[in-house]
Amino acid sequence: MSAILAERAADTAGAAAATPVLAVRDLAVAYRDHAGQEQRVVHGVSFSVAPGEVVALVGESGSGKTTTAQAVIGLLAGNGRRQQGSIQLQGTEVSDWPAARWNSIRGRVVSLVPQDPTTSLNPVRTVGEQVGEILRIHGLRDRAAIEARVVELLARVGLSQPALRARQYPHELSGGMRQRVLIAIAVALRPALIIADEPTSALDVTVQRRILDLIDELRRETGTAVLLVTHDLGVAADRAHRLVVMQGGRIQEQGPTLDLLRNPQSAYTRRLLSDAPSLTPAPRRVKAPAAADDWAIEVEDLVHEFAVPGQARGSAILRAVDGVSLRVRRGSTHAIVGESGSGKTTTIRDIVGLGRPTAGRIRVAGTEVTALRGEALRQLRRKVQLVYQNPFSSLDPRQSIFDIIEEPLRNFEPLPPGERSRRVHDMLERVGLPPAVLQRRPHALSGGQRQRVAIARALVLQPEVVVLDEAVSALDVTVQAQILALLAQLQQDLGLTYLFISHDLAVVRQIADTVSVLRAGRVVDAGSVEDVFLRPASDYTRELMDAIPGKRSIDFVPHPA
Repeated sequence: MSAILAERAADTAGAAAATPVLAVRDLAVAYRDHAGQEQRVVHGVSFSVAPGEVVALVGESGSGKTTTAQAVIGLLAGNGRRQQGSIQLQGTEVSDWPAARWNSIRGRVVSLVPQDPTTSLNPVRTVGEQVGEILRIHGLRDRAAIEARVVELLARVGLSQPALRARQYPHELSGGMRQRVLIAIAVALRPALIIADEPTSALDVTVQRRILDLIDELRRETGTAVLLVTHDLGVAADRAHRLVVMQGGRIQEQGPTLDLLRNPQSAYTRRLLSDAPSLTPAPRRVKAPAAADDWAIEVEDLVHEFAVPGQARGSAILRAVDGVSLRVRRGSTHAIVGESGSGKTTTIRDIVGLGRPTAGRIRVAGTEVTALRGEALRQLRRKVQLVYQNPFSSLDPRQSIFDIIEEPLRNFEPLPPGERSRRVHDMLERVGLPPAVLQRRPHALSGGQRQRVAIARALVLQPEVVVLDEAVSALDVTVQAQILALLAQLQQDLGLTYLFISHDLAVVRQIADTVSVLRAGRVVDAGSVEDVFLRPASDYTRELMDAIPGKRSIDFVPHPA
């Protein structure tokens, strides 16, 4: 760890002596609402980024970090306006530049790596065409030279068979591969500054590490500065030389990463650090042990095969789940972890009766799931409920919050309206929401509030088992901590059994009692969380452990007593 300390200190000292690539002074940004009134969302923000330096803007949703980054690259929304302040790139004032002048430097002086590779690439153009476009925009005309440079760039960002990838369309690549394409576009012209806006938030932990390693390697080779926008304190702690902590559009504090981690000055920063599971793991709740043979979920030798699209029937079969077995004690939490394609989603769909396995046996809350059909399968929902990943898309935007929570009762329990209303109010209180939200629509609630509504909807039928499919991965670290605490309290109060699906091992370490690690449809590690995390049996599990963000800096974070 001393080597990391020395490296960071040297990098920070060198950056401090250099002329900034980016200098932001007293920046204020406002958005115009439907009534034409301007609402200021960024208030007097000042910071700088030196050549070869990584500066992280960190904070919750609504903190102003993304708006600040958009202002820096001249990409504010149509209703956004810089009200005051200065933005300088390589010493040149760019605050009032028109769009045409910005187009002349985007990609060449400053580039953007956006958050979502699924929506950031054109689905009807090949990868090669999209990488080549940045070269054409900035003057390269020779078609053969462009094609050669595209293949070179795709190879440089670590894509196998780069010539083949150049001919493929985005949907033919994985999420991690698409993100590498976006990085190839961003570094094509060796810009002085790269703005990386949540560049790995949608990726598995090992893919995330590879992408961040790639950005860091390119930075070291070219001297490019990086402005990293993230709500992941673990990622920022590992990768940034300096942190800029934002809340409510204002900077709470900023400084060298290790200094700030050791001695945070603002109460908000201390809260962010204490809520980040990868930096300061929360103490596990002590629960009464369940009976040794009291199983809420039993899965034996589960197999699920799919026919490969485009192949003749029966000629190609994909075995997505290959002999998975697990058991979950009543009242406990079992986590299933693994990368995309590991078989997690197919396994849980079979467990809750949404999929039909090829072979194997599943019992949930005493019911043999694989034998259920028709109405009997529908009634399984009374015992098993799902909470999905994205609270922004899992709730019907046309319904009121009352209707959303009440709907399962209408579908499954012939209760009088007064009793349904009482159950809805009771469950809303349990998840910590005020009665005033019941008449609102989902768009009027924050992400954390929406996820509380999703949990209330899942629990209103009083199920025995709740399956949480990446249920906190879309949430900011502080909201995530609140939801995890709520889940723990509800489990204690109601005796719930949780099946927790996640790629975030820091969260798994905090909430789960037992864990199964899946790779390519097979269980490669299983047991108590303590055993698997401290004594992993497979190289793959060790790789997952090593990829947890924040591990490089966790020794320097003061843990709560």
